[in-house]
Amino acid sequence: MNSGEYKLMGLAPYGRPVYEVTILERLIDLKPDGSLWLNMDYFNYCQGLTMTSQKFHELFGGPPRTPESQLEQRHMDLAASIQRVTEEAMLRMAREAHVRTGMKNLVMAGGVALNCVANGRIAREGPFDNIWIQPAAGDAGGALGAAAFVWHQLLDKPRVPRRTDSQQGSLLGPAFSNEQVSAVLRGIDAPFDRYEDEGELLHTVARLLAGGKIVGWFSGRMEFGPRALGARSILGDARHPSMQAAMNLKIKFRESFRPFAPCVLLERAHEYFDLKPGEESPYMLLVAPVAERQRIAPAPGDLHTMREHPDLRQRVNVVRSTIPAVTHVDYSARIQTVDEVRHGRFYRLMKAFERLTGCAVIVNTSFNVRGEPIVCRPEEAYRCFAATEMDALVLENHVLLKERLPEGVRAAERAAYLEQFALD
Repeated sequence: MNSGEYKLMGLAPYGRPVYEVTILERLIDLKPDGSLWLNMDYFNYCQGLTMTSQKFHELFGGPPRTPESQLEQRHMDLAASIQRVTEEAMLRMAREAHVRTGMKNLVMAGGVALNCVANGRIAREGPFDNIWIQPAAGDAGGALGAAAFVWHQLLDKPRVPRRTDSQQGSLLGPAFSNEQVSAVLRGIDAPFDRYEDEGELLHTVARLLAGGKIVGWFSGRMEFGPRALGARSILGDARHPSMQAAMNLKIKFRESFRPFAPCVLLERAHEYFDLKPGEESPYMLLVAPVAERQRIAPAPGDLHTMREHPDLRQRVNVVRSTIPAVTHVDYSARIQTVDEVRHGRFYRLMKAFERLTGCAVIVNTSFNVRGEPIVCRPEEAYRCFAATEMDALVLENHVLLKERLPEGVRAAERAAYLEQFALD
């Protein structure tokens, strides 16, 4: 719970939904309108400390997987089956909502609305012209609901619909000035360069990315929600075949089968993904296929690897497109579209990268390691940068290079991280 749901969604494309019928026949009574009834004989979370019961384990061929142990095909197939049933339930609910209301726009919230794959299917196959997903759709989003309730219901303030994004890109958190950043870096005697000209800063960072460097990016107000949206992000070149594995193993300290998301310039998104021109996904909450023209036929020797290899790291690292670092094994991608109104400097960074490389896509993952929240303050960003194999750190107008950090600092911070997470 509370993080494994994302893993299930990422693991599902490696499997086949062979248990879908079993789930629908034994575990869930799914109605045509999307409502469902669970057979609680297979679950234990109401009365015990585990999610599933012994009956569940017997039905699906074994006990729960031990954390960090080898993933088996059975686990992949179960993930694929659960994902398929989840998508079907959400599609039925969406269609029923349309039948009952006749409305053309759909808003989604709640933790399941973070299932980007299902959201993508609703956008493509559902009856609605537009869908909008609350970016902090999990429990944390209740804070926005409470504030809205007090403002509009109790204080009777008017509700004025806007055509623009009244959530302001979900960039609702704290920001830090260049003076604050400079004070932090001088306080820890960290070597840095400060750029007064934004164009020079962005060109420097774009060159680092184009050179295959992994860059921590800290700029403006922090994102509200579980997705890094270009304010507290780790960035890389989506064209680089080994970028996905490097970020997972050397930066995030997490399972290497998990995909990374692409950021793409809004005006060029339809060139890279199966999106309509101008179709937005500003909160990284839609999955869409990589466009056919961007796909690359795998070499004959890679066909077996990409379909059957027991090591998922080998499967995911087969080059499938011109942007392999963000192309999942089923040719899908969890997309964030980037525009200048919402994203400001981040958009201008991507334009600088585009001018340098011709590519409008970069890798974007949250600025943290497994088990920690996204960094908020400059001190936290520096610590994550020093402890991992990140190559560069951008703190507002300041650029730090790993090669300039004293080896003793790097070793001490990394040892602290590895001890904290019991990693080797």
